[in-house]
Amino acid sequence: MTVKYTHDHEWIDTSDASTATVGITVHAQDALGDVVFVDLPALGSSFRKGEVAGVVESVKAAADLFMPLSGEVVEVNEALRADPSLANSDPLGAGWFFKMKLADPAQASTLLDQAGYDELVKNA
Repeated sequence: MTVKYTHDHEWIDTSDASTATVGITVHAQDALGDVVFVDLPALGSSFRKGEVAGVVESVKAAADLFMPLSGEVVEVNEALRADPSLANSDPLGAGWFFKMKLADPAQASTLLDQAGYDELVKNA
């Protein structure tokens, strides 16, 4: 598993050569509280790195979901749409948001590794 992190608290697993999986971090779901709704991007939608790709709503707040890297959405997690609490109970597993085809895999080098993300969260 090759997971990288954004400063906006999304994670992306780029270990599959054909698609990358995207979700929110444990820190993000802790900060949001109980997730009650997710607005996932449409299949086939293309986004540039940093663009808003969806929304996560909780009992506390709503937060934008940012595209961690440029690419096209090739799958969305319908189980998460049906049961948004998966973002809380298993944010790094069953609570993934969408899968994407990367436009430029080299962009992944701009993201944080686990140690960098841990440092970011520690100072938050």
